Amino acid sequence: MEIRITKGNPADRDIVARFQVEMAEESEGTSLNGEVVRKGVEAVLLDPAKGTYYLARNEKDEIMGSLLVTKEWSDWNNCDYWWIESVYVSPQYRGQKVFSTLYSEVRRLAREAGANSLRLYVDRHNLRAQTTYKKLGMDECHYLMYEENL
Repeated sequence: MEIRITKGNPADRDIVARFQVEMAEESEGTSLNGEVVRKGVEAVLLDPAKGTYYLARNEKDEIMGSLLVTKEWSDWNNCDYWWIESVYVSPQYRGQKVFSTLYSEVRRLAREAGANSLRLYVDRHNLRAQTTYKKLGMDECHYLMYEENL
């Protein structure tokens, strides 16, 4: 199977939004408002400062999976950290190197751009995803994540 990585564009909005709704339900049991998600995805696709979606496409140009990259500036290291977010691979394409191909391309781009590291967060109960990330060379870091919903 051919896997080609492309940047997302506004025409990809609906499928990327659907992936996010499915991912939230599957990984966290969370129901998202589809219209809000569509607007959020569209905001990124129209404003590269917000982030970049990378899509895995097969030989028929079908989108098999996607992820979002956002950047965080580090004053400590005078460079960006790249955050991988919103990871999703359609169930029929899992186990076929779709995510690892996406990850490899993002890693290559991050290195070329001089990023310090690739980071992501994962639900503590999503053991399958954690195993995948470890196999790709990622390590659990020493930071805990805190938040306050506003």
